[in-house]
Formats: sequence, structure tokens, C-alpha cells
Amino acid sequence: MNWTTTIAAAVIATSTLSHAAEKPNVIIIYGDDVGWGDLGAYGAKLIPTPHLDKLASEGLKFTDGHCSAATCTPSRFSMLTGIHGFRHGVRVLAPNAPMKIKPNMFTLPQLFKKAGYKTAVIGKWHLGIGDGETPVDWNGDVKPGPLEIGFDYSFLLPSTNDRVPCVYVENHKVVNLDPNDPLYVGKRPPEGFTGTVYPDGRKNPEAMTYYKNTHGHNNTVINGIGRIGQMWGGKSALWNDETMADEFVKQARKYIGAQKKDEPFFLYWAAADIHVPRAPHPRFKGKSELSYRGDAMVQLDWCAGEIIKVLEEKGLADNTIVIFSSDNGPVYDDGYKDGTTVHTSTKEVDRGHDGSGPYRGGKYQIYEGGTRVPLIIRWPGKITPGESKAMINQIDFMASFADLLGIELGADQGIDSRNVLPSLLGKEKDGTRYLIEEARGLALRDGDWKFIAAGKKGKGQLFNLAEDVGEKKNLIDQEKERADKMRELLNKLKNSKKGVRAELSSN
Repeated sequence: MNWTTTIAAAVIATSTLSHAAEKPNVIIIYGDDVGWGDLGAYGAKLIPTPHLDKLASEGLKFTDGHCSAATCTPSRFSMLTGIHGFRHGVRVLAPNAPMKIKPNMFTLPQLFKKAGYKTAVIGKWHLGIGDGETPVDWNGDVKPGPLEIGFDYSFLLPSTNDRVPCVYVENHKVVNLDPNDPLYVGKRPPEGFTGTVYPDGRKNPEAMTYYKNTHGHNNTVINGIGRIGQMWGGKSALWNDETMADEFVKQARKYIGAQKKDEPFFLYWAAADIHVPRAPHPRFKGKSELSYRGDAMVQLDWCAGEIIKVLEEKGLADNTIVIFSSDNGPVYDDGYKDGTTVHTSTKEVDRGHDGSGPYRGGKYQIYEGGTRVPLIIRWPGKITPGESKAMINQIDFMASFADLLGIELGADQGIDSRNVLPSLLGKEKDGTRYLIEEARGLALRDGDWKFIAAGKKGKGQLFNLAEDVGEKKNLIDQEKERADKMRELLNKLKNSKKGVRAELSSN
């Protein structure tokens, strides 16, 4: 090793150590179905979001930030494991699905624990619970769950708010469960069951008094709202939809308030808003011009403000990285008649508000609106406030925080996660060159170019986002050579057992 190389190595080592020595607290505030254009900071005019707008003004606002998939379960899986969901067949999960993150997988909370952090998850889970071999015992220890994959503490909405069971789970126990009214999830309760029986929305549609369903959300009716799936019992443990946000904020305040300044923590705070059924607290109703969906976004903004407020009260704000983002793009009528208006079949618009901003599509769709979501990162004194056009994927949090904390990932850990820490900190402007987007199929971004793979038939689609941000002009015939190269690379990355990080290590 020559003298120049020695100095360079020393500088890199010193930089890594200085990052690791700081060990900032990290909070990810994760919205649900929040689109790129749902925040004032991203152009929303009909939904007031002052707290998130303030966060954006004090931090770095990314305009090309992405979740890894256009639906929630694979995006959450990818962010927490650094592995694309399609490698493990991850799709939106049924109410009684087993956990998709297996205890032998390396996870983001395990990374933080390895660096000496306390770890917690509060809010929506929807990654499955149980091992799939034996039924989950909702009346005993509810596991395996978050505690088995690296979290020290969890307070969960176990599936999602439009699915049963409609109860909270703290660590391994259902909260406020009465043993005399046991809880069961499945097609039918055990023989001899004498506990609470809820209305079936298919047989008793009049029971859906909060608002009616539109498609599929009409099994068990809880709080006047039809849900996906069946549950029996557990009446004393039922959540109240209108106070759910308050409950998650209460738990965040309790957790953050118990932390010490010299003991770093990682908190993954996952909101139910603005996912259906949208049931904002009455104090938020009418606070936007967009009915339940807009009011639920105002509620989510308040939640973010409350979490930041408790950091300030505890004197932790300056040493805490706060990240706000979402699990996929926007959706409007997604199972309930809640007042959201859909104007066209190709681009959903709610009374003049477009949750995907200038981008095409939204939740479930492979176009940019499906995965291009708000991404804001604030670290006072460390990240210079501003706006970044860097292309960033949440899947890259794993490798980036590993760099920040001075931890080397194994070749089989977070295999699709790449280190973009300089871009996250605002030190570099380019981010990652390549990015995989997932919906019902896959797409590949190569800078401003985007290739969407075709199904069994067809040539696929190719767009130049620098000139066609709305993905309206398919250039697949005019740019055949480029399309062929991108198709080849996408297939290589998709089928790789080593993962994106190893395949693109030279790029």
C-alpha cells in the first residue's frame, strides 16, 4: 500500500468512525397511501399540512424518492430487509397471513441493535404474524412478530385497518382482551363458541352504518365499517377507528419520553392514515376540502407534528434523524364510499386534487405515481435544508444506515440495498442510477429513462421522464436498442441470487 492509498484509507475510516460515534436517533414516520402530491410542500393546495411542510423546510425534500413497490406489504418488507419483495413472493397479505420477514433474515432494526440502539415499531404492521405452521393464538402469545426480527418493543395494528382482527397487539399480547370473550380469526370460530358475534356485511349490509363498502370490504362489520376477513370475540379489545391516530401518537410520546439522551433509539412509526377506511377524529373533519381522505391527511400531518414536538420537549430534536415517506402512491375509492371522487379511469382526481402530482398512476400501478412518494429527511446541523433531485429508494436505507453506523453488511444481508448515504445527507446530488419499481410487474429506471416490462405478450413501454414526466409517449419502437439493454439488465437483476448490490457494484 502506497502513502496516498494509506492516507485515503485513513480518511475513510475516520469519516466512518465519526458517523458511528454520533449515533443519532432515527425515526421513520411512514404514511399509508400518501401520494407525491398530497403534501403542501409538494404542491397540494386543498390539504393543509403545516407540520410536514415545516419538516420539509428544515430538512431535505427529495423529488425523486421512491418506495420499492406500489403496494404496502412489499414496500414495508423491502424497507425493513433491504430485499425486494418479489424475491420472496411478497404480496398484499390476508388477515391471517404468516409473517413474511423470517426470523433468520437480517433486518433494519437488527442493524440498529448491532450498533447499540433500542428499537421499536408503533402502528400498522401488515407483514404477517405467526410462522404459518400453527394458527396464531390471539388469546395467548401472538408470535412470531416484530420482537422476533429485531424490535425491542411493538405496539401494533397487526394487519391493516380494513382487515380483521380489529385489535391492538402490544409485544406478544392483544391489548385489553377479556379471556371470557376469546378472539378468533378465520372462516369460523371453534365449535361451542359463545362469545361476541359481529354482523356479516354480506348478509346484513344495513350494519355498515359509518359508510357503505364498494368492493370486497363487507365481511365482519366493526364500528359500523365492513372489513376484509372474519373475526369473533374480543369485543373489549376492539379499536376505535376515530381515535387510532391519537393512540399511536400516545404510544410514540410514551416511548420517546422514556428514552435517555445517551442511549440512541430507532423508532419505526407507521400510520394507518390515509389508508381506508378513512375515519379521522371528529376534530379533523372538514379541515380539508377533500372529505374523509383529505381530513385523514390533515390528521396524519398533526401526528407528525406531535412526534416532532415530543422530540423538542425532550431535547432530542438536534440529535434525531426524522424521515417522512409513504409505502406507495395514492388511491381514492379503495373499498368504501367515503366521498372521494374519481373523475376518470386513467387518472384519479379528487375535486381538483391529484395525489400523484404530475405523475401518472398511483397505488397498484407500475407508473411513477405508484412508487414516487414524498421523502423528507431532517437532521439539524447535519443536513442542509433544501431540495434534492437525487433518485432514492427506501430499500437503500439498510446499506446507507450501515455506512452511517460503521457496520459492514454481509453478502447475504440486504442484498438489494445500496449505499446512498451521501445523497441522503445532501452531500451528493445524483443518488442511485438504477432503480427497480414493482407493481403487478416490474420496471427499471436508468436515470431519466424508464422501461416497463411487458407481460407474456407485448414489447413493454419506454419513457424519457426528462421530457415526458407523465409517461404518455411510449418510445419503445424509436429506442429499441436502449429498451433491449434495459430489458436485459432488469431480467438480470430480477433473477440474480446475489442481489442488486452485488450485480451493480461496479456502477
